[in-house]
Amino acid sequence: MKIEVLGTGCMKCKRLFKNVEIAVKELGITAEIVKVDDISEIINRGVMLTPALAVDGDMKVSGRVADVKELKEILKG
Repeated sequence: MKIEVLGTGCMKCKRLFKNVEIAVKELGITAEIVKVDDISEIINRGVMLTPALAVDGDMKVSGRVADVKELKEILKG
């Protein structure tokens, strides 16, 4: 599983990244967690508001920080 946190490094982006790390750990799953901070790449993906979250290339959250509970539901599929 590849989880991408898209954002320019603001506090909300950092918080989403940390929440993803916690959710992955609590679920006990193996995942590659990647920060995407290149603004061109973010725009090319159609993201207008950051932070955003993509799982295996599928955009799941945009423009807000998802909490750990919501992230666990997203990651369980």
